[in-house]
Amino acid sequence: MKRKVVFFLVSGFFSLKVKAQCAMCRAVLESEEGQSTAEGVNDGIMYLMSIPYILVAGIGLIIYWKFFRKR
Repeated sequence: MKRKVVFFLVSGFFSLKVKAQCAMCRAVLESEEGQSTAEGVNDGIMYLMSIPYILVAGIGLIIYWKFFRKR
C-alpha cells in the first residue's frame, strides 16, 4: 500500500508541466523570436528551485530514520 502511494506521488511530480519564470524574465524572453532561450531559462529556474527541496527532503528522511524508526 505504501509503495503505491509513493509511486503515485512521484509519478505525479514528474508529469506536471510548469512554467517557472518571473514576470521580468517572461517579458524579455517573449519578445524574442526563438523560444529556445526561454525554454533554457525555464529549465534552469526549475533546476535551481528543486535543489533546496531535495536537500530538505533528504534531511527529513535522515531525521525520520534516526529518531522515529522502530527498532
